[in-house]
Amino acid sequence: MRFFRPRPLGLAIGVFLASFLTFAAEAAPIGVVAAENFYGDVARQIGSAAVSVTSILENPNQDPHLFEASPSVARAVAGARIVVYSGIDYDPWMKKLIAASPGPRDVIVVAALIGRKAGDNPHIWYDPATMRIFAERFAAALTKADPAHKADFAANLARFDASLAPIEAKIAALHARLAGVPATATEPVFGEMFARLGMVVRDMPFQMAVMNDTEPAAKDVAAFENDLRQHRVRLLVYNAQASDPVAEKMEKIARQSEIPVVGASETEPPGMDYQHWMAAELDAVDRALPASRP
Repeated sequence: MRFFRPRPLGLAIGVFLASFLTFAAEAAPIGVVAAENFYGDVARQIGSAAVSVTSILENPNQDPHLFEASPSVARAVAGARIVVYSGIDYDPWMKKLIAASPGPRDVIVVAALIGRKAGDNPHIWYDPATMRIFAERFAAALTKADPAHKADFAANLARFDASLAPIEAKIAALHARLAGVPATATEPVFGEMFARLGMVVRDMPFQMAVMNDTEPAAKDVAAFENDLRQHRVRLLVYNAQASDPVAEKMEKIARQSEIPVVGASETEPPGMDYQHWMAAELDAVDRALPASRP
């Protein structure tokens, strides 16, 4: 009769630990830090269970331009394998945090992906084409970090691309109707979408001053008021997330002058994904400027 001969205890423990550590390494999600929650949202859509995403700017009541990074944010960035931020001076604190904790991480600067530079409108996510390019770059970063799940990332990317098709169709339909229509805004938050819709945007000096937290020149304020009171524009878009007294005054004048007003937020609203957020913004413009309006 053959008797079972147990393995030495140390060997058994070693085999168990090796198996456990291998499983843990395979199961551990890829740490991702996104400066803004819309990048974080898309990162989750592409990475699914393979990623653990931390989004820094996600408070709808917070002015992103006034954000100051905390020690907890610095620790999150230091421990991330992939870091995503917009660039072109929208989130300069992220660049500083990365420099303060150098390490083997993949850094994605979205503005650089689309060839934008300092001085350009920083609200680049309001063009779905930008987010598609980011999604492709992020999928490539995930594949490099976790090649075993390449097929999953590719499938998620294809699903994300398909989900943008209705938004692009809506943009095309609105462009056919609104190209050349004059509009204005309290800040250039909606600027990328205005461009996609072919609308003519007025009062840019005023918008840039408000975005940069400086006082608009008196002549720019007067020009804005005249555009509203004399109906030189058909739509006003205001920053629904951050404002100041002079911007609020313009919104009030627009409503008094019966100029349609639409709000646009800088971060993705709670409970929404990127696709539904953009669709909601386009629907708001559609309702504000219906086809029957003269």
